[in-house]
Amino acid sequence: MKRRPNYLAGAGSLVWLVLVGLPLYVMLAATLRTRQDYASKGPLSFPGDFTLDNYTGAFDSGFGRYFLNTIIVTVCVVGVVLLLVPPLAYAIVRSRSRVTSQIFRLFLLGLAIPAQAVIVPMFYLITEAGLYDNLLGVILPTAAFCLPMSALVLSGAMRDISPELFEAMTVDGASPRRMFFQLVVPLSRGGLSTIVVFSALQAWNGFLFPLVLTQSDSTKVITLGLYNFQTEHGIDIPGLLGAVTLSMVPVLLIYLFARRALVQGLMGVGGK
Repeated sequence: MKRRPNYLAGAGSLVWLVLVGLPLYVMLAATLRTRQDYASKGPLSFPGDFTLDNYTGAFDSGFGRYFLNTIIVTVCVVGVVLLLVPPLAYAIVRSRSRVTSQIFRLFLLGLAIPAQAVIVPMFYLITEAGLYDNLLGVILPTAAFCLPMSALVLSGAMRDISPELFEAMTVDGASPRRMFFQLVVPLSRGGLSTIVVFSALQAWNGFLFPLVLTQSDSTKVITLGLYNFQTEHGIDIPGLLGAVTLSMVPVLLIYLFARRALVQGLMGVGGK
């Protein structure tokens, strides 16, 4: 049968393309322009004289140090999540104890508590622990707020594993530890990728904890370093967008390498 063209879907796709592509064009074009050219011709005009000064200027203003601090925070947060959540989710799925179920429900209450509600006691706790103005004081709270959602996602992925597989390994005399590493972890790669991307984004885009729990330039992260482009005479928009573009690169790389497993984790084990 001959297919009839769907003009309505085509028009909707074109509108979506404009809505998504126009902001990206404005951002990328501004990073290749001088501040004077951007101010005189406006954000929608095509760059007249291409320049990379906005990217080099970002590193000259200390962006490299902020970038490194953000990488350290992100890697450590992801490491804490991967260290704690898989065994926790495995215990939640495999345990038949009512105590474990109640603890899991109590643990999920963290989803209902916003970080803004506990930032003051968190500040006093971090200060008393001697972690104020220290990257570790940002890593621990960020990882703690990633745990409830990560446990919920990964336990859901582990529940999709067929019980017959557990029974088969039990008949073969496999211990719980062996079942965890040889069965559960390989079949939960989609869920693991999902919590890695989720926790990495939470750490990379974190603003509240670094703002309140750090002070010096040596512990600044990217989200705080962007303030350097705001001066008493205005905002260096091309320089700011150049730094924003650089800060997007690691997130895009994470998505490109983990997108298949991420989609499978969101759809269920095996993508079914």
